[in-house]
Amino acid sequence: MSQTTDATARSQPLLRVENLVKHFPIRRGIIIQRQVGAVRAVDGVSLHIYPGETLGLVGESGCGKSTLGRTIVRLYKPTRGRVLLRVHNGNGHAQEVDLTDLKGKELRRMRRHIQMVFQDPYASLNPRMSVGQIIAEPLLVHGIGSPQEREERVKELLTLVGLRPSHINRYPHEFSGGQRQRIGIARALALQPDFIVLDEPISALDVSIQAQVVNLLQELQQKFRLTYLFIAHDLSMVRHISDRTAVMYLGKIVELADRDELYQHPLHPYTKALLSAVPVPDPKKEREKQREILQGDVPSPVNPPSGCRFRTRCPLAEAVCAEREPELREVAPRHWVACHLI
Repeated sequence: MSQTTDATARSQPLLRVENLVKHFPIRRGIIIQRQVGAVRAVDGVSLHIYPGETLGLVGESGCGKSTLGRTIVRLYKPTRGRVLLRVHNGNGHAQEVDLTDLKGKELRRMRRHIQMVFQDPYASLNPRMSVGQIIAEPLLVHGIGSPQEREERVKELLTLVGLRPSHINRYPHEFSGGQRQRIGIARALALQPDFIVLDEPISALDVSIQAQVVNLLQELQQKFRLTYLFIAHDLSMVRHISDRTAVMYLGKIVELADRDELYQHPLHPYTKALLSAVPVPDPKKEREKQREILQGDVPSPVNPPSGCRFRTRCPLAEAVCAEREPELREVAPRHWVACHLI
C-alpha cells in the first residue's frame, strides 16, 4: 500500500474535482421528446487526489460511485463542474488541464494520462479480439511504436500482470475471471498513465482471487507511482488498500478522512451505520458489537429529499436537516463531514 506522507499531503493535487454534477435526463414523448425530470446521479461532488495515493470511494449500490468515476475519465460528459488534471508538459513543468472542456483530439491525447479498469472483466473485453490486440489497442490509437515494438510492449505488460507472454494470441473466453481482470489492468497500463479509476475491480471475482488482484494493484502502484480512485462497496478491502476514504450517499460525499481516522472515529450517521455492518472475525466481539440498522430505503435520485439527503433514514434528524443542505466542512484536521449535528 502506498504511504501518504506529510510532504505528499502538502503537495499539489494530481486531480481536482470541483462541484461535479452529472444528471441523466428523463424524456417522454414519441415524436417530440421533452425532458420531464432528471436522475441526479452525481450532484455536486468536490474532492482532491494527491500523487501516489489511493482514495477509496464507498457507498451502497446506486449512490453514484461508478457514475462519478466514469464522469471523471470523461466516459460521461459532466452536466456541470470541473475535473482538473495536473500533467507534465515537454519542458518538465506541470499544468492543470480541465478535462470537462476537451473534445476530439485534445481529449484523446489526455487519455494517455488517465485510464479506467472496469467492474466486469467478462463485459469489458471484446470477445472478437485477441489478448494482444486488446492490450495493443491504446498504443495503436495513439500511434505509439511500430508493430514489432507494440508486440514487445504487450508481452512486457502480460508479464507485468502475472500472465504468460505466450498467451498473446488467445481470446478472452480462454481465461478465468481473475485472468481477464489482469488483462484489463494491462490494457490500462499500456499508455503509462498517471491516474487510474478502479471501478469495483474485484467485486465480480471469487474471494480467493480478490486478494491476488489487490496485491497486484499495490505492487504496480509502488513500481510506477500510480494514483488510484478505488471504487468499492467492500469496506474491509477499501481499508486495506486506501490511504484516504470518501463515503458517498445519493450523489454526494458525506464524509472524507484518512483511512484509519474514518474507520476508528466515524462521525456521519451514515458512515457509522455502514461500518457497523462490517463483520468482525472474532465471534465474541461480533456478538458484543452494536449494529445500527437503517430504516427505510434509499430515496430516488430523481426526487431526492430536501436539505440533507440522509435525513429520511437518519435516527438523529432534526428540523434543520430538512431546511438546509449540510456543507462538507473540515471538523478536524483532514477530516471532512457533511452533517448539521457534528
